Amino acid sequence: MTKTEKELNEQIERCRDLFRKKMEDYGTSWSIMRPRSLTDQIYIKARRIRTLEDIGSDKAAVAEGIEPEFIGIINYSLMELIQLGRRDFEPLEPQEAVRLYDEAVAKATALMKNKNHDYDEAWRNMRVSSFTDIILQKLLRTKEIEDNDGVTRVSEGIDANMMDIVNYAFFALIKLSEATV
Repeated sequence: MTKTEKELNEQIERCRDLFRKKMEDYGTSWSIMRPRSLTDQIYIKARRIRTLEDIGSDKAAVAEGIEPEFIGIINYSLMELIQLGRRDFEPLEPQEAVRLYDEAVAKATALMKNKNHDYDEAWRNMRVSSFTDIILQKLLRTKEIEDNDGVTRVSEGIDANMMDIVNYAFFALIKLSEATV
């Protein structure tokens, strides 16, 4: 197992653990949300990260910081990938939600591993703030695609953008965890 795979697995488990714990608190209430609403939730988290990066302070009643926001981006993006594959938006059973979560994270990280091989881990030389900007860019693209009813001429669809967002957020978490060691 490579260093990146080990670090990625640690971050996946961290995100999955929070997903499961939140499900214990809230059930699968998120599963009634349409993909567009999840895009907006991800956007809010990414904007908050950018604000924290730019002003350097956290005035929220509960100081959470940047790392929990990246975890939120990952989990909301995986929820959106799940929702993109559903026809109705009725509540899911918790076991089904976890199964679909695991499928979505496996699909996204398989893409990451292929791209990481092709790009020779170039992300390791990037700044976390660049990941934030790329995530925001991909969210604006996604919103445009959603506003066009999912129709694109030559571009990848919403699912590809969500998988990229998941992976850039994982890269950010890995970089942030290395900075605290």
